Amino acid sequence: MNFKKILIAVDNSTCSEKAAKTGYDMAEKFQAEVALVNIIEPVPANVNPDLTLAPVFLETYDNSEENSHILLKEIENKYGNGIQTTYLSVVDTAAHGIIQQSDEWGSDLIVIGTYGRTGLYHFLMGSVAEHVARKSACPVLIIPNKWDVAAE
Repeated sequence: MNFKKILIAVDNSTCSEKAAKTGYDMAEKFQAEVALVNIIEPVPANVNPDLTLAPVFLETYDNSEENSHILLKEIENKYGNGIQTTYLSVVDTAAHGIIQQSDEWGSDLIVIGTYGRTGLYHFLMGSVAEHVARKSACPVLIIPNKWDVAAE
């Protein structure tokens, strides 16, 4: 397989850092470009009596978008090594947002980390990585949190 566009899904977690390192390593090997995607999950809106959104919601969104951009820049600086990187930040649910951004950007591969949760939490919440793998139009590489990426 020849990957030219690798989408790496990231958040503020160690499993996402492992995915970023792996995704950038693959991009270097395949001479591919990278898109870092960070999904800003919607905050339930408070509705005022006059049916307008409470200002708190808008401030939270603005702050999240700014924080998302900072996170993406930090990850590129840490792992990018000069590889052409596109930033994608959208307000959406995690799995849907990742799949939609992958489709729109035209990625050949999605790299995503997983927390490896089991039991009741996994039953109730499901796995974003599993959902992405089932619904994606391109291959998905899932990096387990227990994997030691430094040991390659």
